Amino acid sequence: MLNNILKPRGLVYVRCVMSQSLSRIYLHIIFSTKDRYPYLENREIRAELHAYLGGVAKSIDCQPVIVGGVADHVHVLVCFPRTKTVADVVKELKRASSVWLKGNLSNKFSWQAGYGVFSVSQSNVDQVKRYIRDQEAHHSLVSFQDEYRQFLEKHSVVYDENYIWG
Repeated sequence: MLNNILKPRGLVYVRCVMSQSLSRIYLHIIFSTKDRYPYLENREIRAELHAYLGGVAKSIDCQPVIVGGVADHVHVLVCFPRTKTVADVVKELKRASSVWLKGNLSNKFSWQAGYGVFSVSQSNVDQVKRYIRDQEAHHSLVSFQDEYRQFLEKHSVVYDENYIWG
């Protein structure tokens, strides 16, 4: 009797199974040198760093879209893997690049403790790529601090000005 209630005549139940876990998540990651010191003024070193960061991202299954920045900070746009955490990805990007920069630039190099990560919709990927590519022109008009505040406000991130720049 129960089968008749759950399975009325004429209806066919199909078992749906999701055989894969799929995602397409773009993240815009921003982090600065400690105290925003302009360690990355040399364009050759900066270009090598950007390529290196792209390689680090690939090595942790995080597909890089574009890496850019100026003397005191970097922007990394990635297609984020479904098997990683944001904290782990940023930690490895900063750790590996810090080791590389200490060996290739200055043993005093350090990134700031914090970072910003912002979601990017598929429809805005090209706009964010242009934004990252045009960092030098952008920062001739806007400081890193003002840029970062704009990101926080645009994405409705609550922050305390007393702790954000450490």
